[in-house]
Amino acid sequence: MTKSELIQHIADLNPHLYHRDVERIITTIFDEISAALARGDRVELRGFGAFSVKKRDARVGRNPRTGDAVQVAEKHIPFFKTGKQLRERLNNPHEEA
Repeated sequence: MTKSELIQHIADLNPHLYHRDVERIITTIFDEISAALARGDRVELRGFGAFSVKKRDARVGRNPRTGDAVQVAEKHIPFFKTGKQLRERLNNPHEEA
């Protein structure tokens, strides 16, 4: 599901809301999650999962084409860990959570 499909689905489920308001709400939620991760904060959505940032140290990598050693800089990677309710729902798709 893409962001625009999510917006359309929520707008369809809530006909009392304007499409532009639903779009603004979804965009704000994603922007706030992104901003929190950029600050190094953890974002937990109970029953869904938790977003966090993991640090990968600088290392010496290898160019797969030439085999030469290459310096790879330190980087920060977004990480998502599913919540218990989401895992249960995915593993028991016919049961209502």
